[in-house]
Amino acid sequence: MLVTAGPTREYIDPVRYISNDSSGTMGFALAAAALRRGHDVTLVHGPVTLRPVRGARAVAVVSASEMLRACRRAWRACDVLVMAAAVADYAPAHPSRTKVKQSRSQRMLELAPTVDILAALSAARRGGQKVIGFALEDRAPRRNAQEKLERKGLDAIVLNRPAAIGAARSRVEILERGGRWVALPMSSKAHVAARLVALIEKLCGGHEPVGSRPLPARPTETG
Repeated sequence: MLVTAGPTREYIDPVRYISNDSSGTMGFALAAAALRRGHDVTLVHGPVTLRPVRGARAVAVVSASEMLRACRRAWRACDVLVMAAAVADYAPAHPSRTKVKQSRSQRMLELAPTVDILAALSAARRGGQKVIGFALEDRAPRRNAQEKLERKGLDAIVLNRPAAIGAARSRVEILERGGRWVALPMSSKAHVAARLVALIEKLCGGHEPVGSRPLPARPTETG
C-alpha cells in the first residue's frame, strides 16, 4: 500500500515558502493501521514533526514535484494508493535562488499550478490497482467530492472538512465509485484510520468493518 501524508512546501526563495497547516497525522495513522493489518506500506510524506511509523518504508519529500517522483517510483510495486497528503495546488512560477530583499513597494508573485499527483497516478494505474483520494471541502462538499472522484477515476474518496486539519479527531464520509456514501463518526484519527483501512480492504474484496453505516443519498447540494 502506498500512503501519502503531510503538506508540501513550494519555495518562493531559500527561506520563504507556500504551504498549509496539514500535520500529516491522518496519513501516518493510515500507514500504522495498514501495517497492523499485515500490509506492506510505503509512506511518502512532506515536512512533518511526527514520529516515524515503525515498519513502513518512509520517503521524506519537500515539494509537490518531489512527492510526484517518489510516488511514481513506489506506485509500480503497490496495489493500493491512499492519497492523504495535502499537496499544494500552486507553486511560485519563478522561485528566487537568493533571499528576496525586504522592500516597501508591492510585489507580485506569479503562481503556476502543480502537477495533480492523484490524477497522474490514477491515470497510470495497471489492472487491479485501487486509488483512494481525499477531498477537503467546505462548500457543496458532497457534490465537489463526487465530481473529484469521477474526474480523476478514483475507486473511493474520503470527504472531510477544513476543521480536520491539525485536529486530533475527525469525522469523515467515504464515497465509493458505485455511489454509496458511508459515514464514520467523530473519533480519533487513529480510530478513523483503522476503519478506513478496513473499508479499503472491502473495496479490494474483503469484508466491511463493523461500526460504519451506509448513508442515504442526499438532495443535490447548492452553494
